[in-house]
Amino acid sequence: MKIATWNVNSVKARLANVTGWLGATSPDIVLFQEIKSETASFPTAAFEELGYHVQAVGQKSYNGVALLSKLPAEDIITRLPGEPEDKQARYVEATVGGIRVASLYLPNGNPVGTEKYPYKLRWMERLRLHAATLLESGMPVVLGGDYNVIPAPADVYDPVGWAEDALFRQETRLKFQEILALGYTEAFRALHPGLTRAYSFWDYQAGAWPRDMGLRIDHFLLSPQAADRLVACEIDKGPRGQEKASDHTPVVLDLRAPD
Repeated sequence: MKIATWNVNSVKARLANVTGWLGATSPDIVLFQEIKSETASFPTAAFEELGYHVQAVGQKSYNGVALLSKLPAEDIITRLPGEPEDKQARYVEATVGGIRVASLYLPNGNPVGTEKYPYKLRWMERLRLHAATLLESGMPVVLGGDYNVIPAPADVYDPVGWAEDALFRQETRLKFQEILALGYTEAFRALHPGLTRAYSFWDYQAGAWPRDMGLRIDHFLLSPQAADRLVACEIDKGPRGQEKASDHTPVVLDLRAPD
């Protein structure tokens, strides 16, 4: 099973890029973040034409996630548990082909001195608690998306310059490690432990893309049952070099069929 995650940074603005990539690569499951579209106005028909069932969770102008799958999605939830008053569209989860899979868009958290950073940390704690609950099911679990977390110095072009950014602060990285400590595997780093300059995001400013000033903030976390089936996890840089590109590029996970 091939699963892709991609922060598309406005699905309508990038629709030709996104559908073109899907047509060429044909993943079984696609996780989008930052669709920047209300649920009702998500371009569902364009993806149905490519053979996908669509579960979109959107809001006007900001955030938004979607889960596309060639097999039907079952037992869908559209909010991360734990804070009912949180109405931001950042999470969708479903069972597809015997795998529990989620598309998540973790808060950025900047500027650190505002309420945005405590919100990020609360969201991460909610994710940790829910991730623990998911493990109890015994199903293979795949939590994919834009985590807005730089896990280690090798995952950012300038670790010193980013030291106090919400994406790289020690408290953020520790929260991420707490999720891994439950028993989850970070797929890309498990397969590429020493690889450097492997980024999934390049800002639009300061020539970041041509100068390869990037960050690796788009991740797949796998439960033990999913990690046992891990075959490959690669970053496809091709879409970032296109006209009207998102500032993120897809990350693609391959899981073998169950025994």
